[in-house]
Order: sequence, then C-alpha cells, then structure tokens
Amino acid sequence: MTVSGFADLQLRPELLKPLADLGYEEPTPIQAEAIPPLLAGSDLLGQAATGTGKTAAFALPVLQRLDAGRAERGPAALVLVPTRELAMQVSQAFHRYGRDLGARVVPIYGGQPIGRQLQALDRGVDVVVATPGRALDHISRGTLDLSAVRTVVLDEADEMLDMGFAEDIEAILVETPEDRQTVLFSATMPGRIDAIARRHLREPVRIQMGRAEPEPGSAPLVRQSAYVVARPHKPAALGRVLDVESPTAAIVFCRTREEVDQLTETLNGRGQRAEALHGGMSQEHRDRVVNRLRDGRADLLVATDVAARGLDIDRLSHVVNYSLPAAPETYVHRIGRVGRAGREGVAITLAEPREHRMLKAVERTTGQRILLQKVPTVADLRTRKLEMTRAALQESLLTDDLERFRVVVETLTDEFDVMEVALAAVKLAHELNGGDLDDEQDIPETALRPERERRDTVRPTGRGAARGGHTTRLFINSGRSNRIRPQDLVGAITGETRLSGRDIGAIEIADKFSLVEVPADAADEVITALRHASIRGRKVLARRDRDKDQRRP
Repeated sequence: MTVSGFADLQLRPELLKPLADLGYEEPTPIQAEAIPPLLAGSDLLGQAATGTGKTAAFALPVLQRLDAGRAERGPAALVLVPTRELAMQVSQAFHRYGRDLGARVVPIYGGQPIGRQLQALDRGVDVVVATPGRALDHISRGTLDLSAVRTVVLDEADEMLDMGFAEDIEAILVETPEDRQTVLFSATMPGRIDAIARRHLREPVRIQMGRAEPEPGSAPLVRQSAYVVARPHKPAALGRVLDVESPTAAIVFCRTREEVDQLTETLNGRGQRAEALHGGMSQEHRDRVVNRLRDGRADLLVATDVAARGLDIDRLSHVVNYSLPAAPETYVHRIGRVGRAGREGVAITLAEPREHRMLKAVERTTGQRILLQKVPTVADLRTRKLEMTRAALQESLLTDDLERFRVVVETLTDEFDVMEVALAAVKLAHELNGGDLDDEQDIPETALRPERERRDTVRPTGRGAARGGHTTRLFINSGRSNRIRPQDLVGAITGETRLSGRDIGAIEIADKFSLVEVPADAADEVITALRHASIRGRKVLARRDRDKDQRRP
C-alpha cells in the first residue's frame, strides 16, 4: 500500500487533527512500515536509529486502539524505556498525539517523588511510560496493575540491556497477559535482543530501518570523521577542531566524571561556552545544564554516556567522541543524536593511535567508513580566523549603521592612505575576535597503530569479554539478606560509570556481602560512584577486596 499521508493509515480523526496541528504532513518510512501491522495487532521487532520517528510509530497505534471512554484504573499499554529523560520525552509525545482522545498518560521514573506517581496511578491511567526499575518497584508495592495491558513496548531495548535491566524486564513481562501485543525497538540487534524476541514475541513483523537515506549523489546526513591524536594533545586538538567546525551546539562525550570536569574547564579557558553533565550532579542541576544548551546560553555539553542518555536537543549539530566508547553500539547511540529530521549532522572522533581495532569495529557496526583527517595546523587556524573576521566585517557593512564612524576615517585619511586605515581596522577586529595565534604550536602528527589480534576467552558468566586485561575484585557490603541480585549490581555500576554490562566480570553474592570483578583501570571510578548510589533502596560501600587484582584467563 502506498502511504502519502497519515489519513491513508486509517487513523481516527482525534489523532489526525493533533498531527496536522503539529505540522506533520506525511509518515516517516518507519511509521509507514510499522503502523499498519501494529494496528492489526501483530507483534513487531524493529531496528531503528534515533531520529527515524519510531516514537510516533508505536504511540499512534497504541492510542488508536484505546477504547472510547475507557474507565479502567490499570493501563492498557506499558512502554519501558532506559532513562528518565526518554520517559519524559515519550510521555510528552503521547500527550501531544492523544490530547483529543483524553488519553491518561503517566510517566514513572526514579528521581521524581513517588507520592505524585502513586496519586496519578490511583486516579486511573491508559498508558504508563516507565523505567524498568521504577516499574518493578510499583509492581512490588501493588500500585501498578498490569493485568489489563494489551500492548507492551520495549523502546531502546539494547540500552536497557546494557544498563543491566534484563531480569527486571523479564519480571515485568511475567505480570502482563500472555496474549498481549509486544513491540520491541532497538538501534542495534545483538544476540541478546534476538533471545528476548524469541521468548516474548509471537511471529513478529520485522522492520529494519536506519537513518533516512540521502538522495543519490548527495552527502550523508551524518558526516563521520576521526582525528588520530596522542592523549596529551587531545584537549588542544579538540579546541582546534571546534574552532574550524564552529558547531551550532555539540555534545562532547568523555569516559569519566573527572575527564568531563577537566575538559569543561579547559574549553572554557579557551573561550568556549561549555557546560559539564555527569552522574555526580543532582537531577535539578542536570536539568538546568541541558536547558542552557537548548536555549542557546551554552554551545557545548561535555558529558558521560549515562548522563546524556535520552537527550533530544533540536539545535544539536555535532557529536564529538573525545573518548571512544567501550562498545560500538554506544557509538551508534551517540551519533543518533544528530542528523535528525532531514538535518545534516557531524560526528567527530578523537582516536588515540592504539585504537585502530575499535575504529574498525565501529565501521563494521555502522556499515559506514570513518574519514581520517589531519588535526588543523596553526596555518589552518589562521586561515579560518581570517575568514571569520572577513565574514563579521561583511555582515557589519551590510547591516550596521556606520555613519557615526565616518569622521574617524576621514581624519585618518588626511595622514594615511585609505587602504592602510582599512588594514589597521581589520587587524584590530581580527585580534578582538581571537585571531592572535602567536602562542599556538602545531600538534605532532601521529597515525593509527594496528594492534596484533588477541584472543580473549569468554568467561563462563558471559560477562567481562569486552575489555580484556587486568581486573580488580570489589567487595560490596550488601548481599542476599538485602535482596541484592546480579542485575542490581550491574545496573548500579553501569548507571553511574562509563562501563557497560559487557565490562563487568564474575559476580558472587553471599548473605552479607557481594564480590564483583571490574576492569582494574575503572576500579576507583566504580568505588567513588557507588558512594553516591543506592541499591534496592539501601546505601552501599565498596572497596577493593584486599587488593587482589587478577589476570583474566
């Protein structure tokens, strides 16, 4: 069936009117593919990048199938998402699309007073948008009844698994009817996603939808490039790349909180308007930082992956991988924040010489080549700065009232040639615009160093295969008596550090304590992060287990 507009999808008038008011004229490819089978009640397994319109692809069918005047207290649909930010965004989308239906939509997530959520659930709800941990909390309290659920959506399923929510998702699905409709969307399709699909989806319709393809002969929507830089020169290289690129707004991804804070200070020292964002900040502070980037009071957001999950910022033009992520799938999620809704975006990576294999792994995952470029030289910067000065002067000549300065020029031309006067004025404007580069030095060129292929043995637990090398075993003062489960430990660690679930090794849980293997170079970060975290509502302390570092087999 050819779909030229939302009306062709047989959506009810109460949905078509809000879509028209929002300016949506025709469905995106994934909406055209997904909405018909979902309206027919089929299960669906969709691979879709951020920015393809997948939220409306599942929200519109859910709203279409709501009974008119529905009065039940329990939800008809449950949407599980990995982060607080995404829960708010998806909930807002449901509100916008379902306003004329009077749809009752409630987001539930950590960091919000639970009393407010209890009141909303008690009044009755049609759609619940939840993070897995908070959903399970409400189920255990008896305040979230899923017996009437007709549709369950797992959005960004790979992110939820990376955050350690696999067992929580399984426990939630057990509480829903067996004949429910199940919808799963994921940016990547690792084996774990296929396993969930086989267990919980019945003969699903499969859709694979990347970012919208460019027209033949045109540039791709996300321009991907990498600069090979030795670690000591990365801050200076980033500053130069940003000077040349001049992003409207950018997110710069770092591995650790300390790296975020140090780089933010460095960038602000270079005259950039940068803000830090990481898990060590309160949610209120993080919200203020994001709003400053949204409304243009900041141009750069320096962030960890965990803190930036779920962010959707319209003015974002660049994503910078200051540090390459541990897994290629994380790279996919990072660059998914640009090149949206037909706009061109730029993804830049600062790779260290030893990271040859990781760049190749990213290229295999994305199916696209990453263009290697040279770090801008001082000569390149001078050329760029002169171009910026020329552009600023041209704009002033076209738009400003310059008549009040005529007397200065006429006085000077009595003594100097008009060209000399103009040159002196341009020099002053150029220096005021930051064009003085006399103290800058060229960054030494380097190249990728292909590593000798290594064979890492997969541990019996299936964890820890992503990094290889030394591990450290951590002692955590909480165990079975506090109802601690492996997924609780994985979720707490991945939620506040740069690590993914694949980085965590063997986990042992005793009655009063737990032991967890983590990469040795991340041990201090994990110990610090857990001081600010709670696991199953209880504060925990972590320390090295008598400093027994181990070599993975």
